Amino acid sequence: MSFTVQFTTRWADFDANVHMRHTAYNDYAAEVRLRYFKKFDITTVDFAKETIGPIIFEENTKFLKEIHLGENITANLKVLALSNKGERWKVQHEIFNEAGKLSAIITVYGAWLDLKKRKLTVPPTRFYEAFATGEKTEDFQEIELKSK
Repeated sequence: MSFTVQFTTRWADFDANVHMRHTAYNDYAAEVRLRYFKKFDITTVDFAKETIGPIIFEENTKFLKEIHLGENITANLKVLALSNKGERWKVQHEIFNEAGKLSAIITVYGAWLDLKKRKLTVPPTRFYEAFATGEKTEDFQEIELKSK
């Protein structure tokens, strides 16, 4: 299942070079992730009820093409990797400019944090299923966790 969001960019997204500032790409990717969970009826209220939240270990952005002032963008989410219980995950976002040209690829490696214990945890089934049923990248892999 493909998940894509279109955005109208804002003046604040652009820098003195009149192209999208580097951190704006990551802001849009974060918004895509929240909207992705919303598609599965998972909101920040649910994170609080379950006392669990997503955390990020690593976020890499590869810039390919400029996005200029006034352009609108499209961003997607694909699952790049997932552990067998969903404790850890990697997602990939592709950001496209208004002409549909791939402008950036953002790779995010994260996990679920128990907000009371402040330790990594296995997510509730519906949180896991959000990633397990999502569109996978062509090079999708299972994340193997080391035994303690």
